[in-house]
Amino acid sequence: MKDIIIDTLLDTIKLVPFLFVAFLIIEYVEHKLSTKSENIIKKSGKYSPLFGSLLGLIPQCGFSVIATNLYITRIVSLGTLIAIYLSTSDEMLPIMLSNRVDFKVILALLGCKFIIGVICGYIIDFIFRKKRKEEKVYDICQDEHCGCEESDSLIKSSLIHTGKTIIYILIITFIINILFHYVGEQYLAKLLHKNSLIGPLITSLIGLIPNCGSSIMITELYLSKTISFASTLAGLLTGSGIALIVLFKGNKSLKENIFIVVTLYLIGALTGIILELFLNLLF
Repeated sequence: MKDIIIDTLLDTIKLVPFLFVAFLIIEYVEHKLSTKSENIIKKSGKYSPLFGSLLGLIPQCGFSVIATNLYITRIVSLGTLIAIYLSTSDEMLPIMLSNRVDFKVILALLGCKFIIGVICGYIIDFIFRKKRKEEKVYDICQDEHCGCEESDSLIKSSLIHTGKTIIYILIITFIINILFHYVGEQYLAKLLHKNSLIGPLITSLIGLIPNCGSSIMITELYLSKTISFASTLAGLLTGSGIALIVLFKGNKSLKENIFIVVTLYLIGALTGIILELFLNLLF
């Protein structure tokens, strides 16, 4: 147990400077584009799923929360909301950048999420065409008291995000290390890795957890080579950060909310399974 704790601390601490730099860049981009992104979605009309999926690629779940507010007031369509949820990567990008993952892998993940988001968004908009009267917009910063609206400093907000992410990484890495030690890395790999179709089904469920911890767990499992690229993509497709909390709190229709969650899960799981089968045929 002592070795597990030491390895966990060392693996986590060495990420801090890289993670902070990544968050600093992301915070700058997010602050600059936040209002512009919302206006782009409002004015993009029939191109909303396309622009929504593109803007959803901006790391962290802030834009998915904005999109949820816009959907609750029916400013954007269901297809646009699903497109943004599918393309949202939450904490995946800063963690992969801090671990110096091959940029081709990162681009492949983001590219797949963007394409799937656009396609599914347009299909859903074609099938469902509904509009409702405006309702109260849910303000995540005000109602959840996260404190980010009070942080005028990019450095301060980056430190806050780095601190929170490091805590999650520390906990998740500790859990993964314990599983590797007591359950066995080979067994976990057999259960979740490329020779099994169970992986996408499990990671898609993990991705639905309305917290940045889900994307961190999926990314860490991929970095430890426990899950395949397909399982990673499946989990990241269903992950939209805390947006689902906002949806269930702000949207009155429980039936509609459940439909959105089930739709996300089916898209993520089926995409992962199909990609897993395809990659197994190729390699």
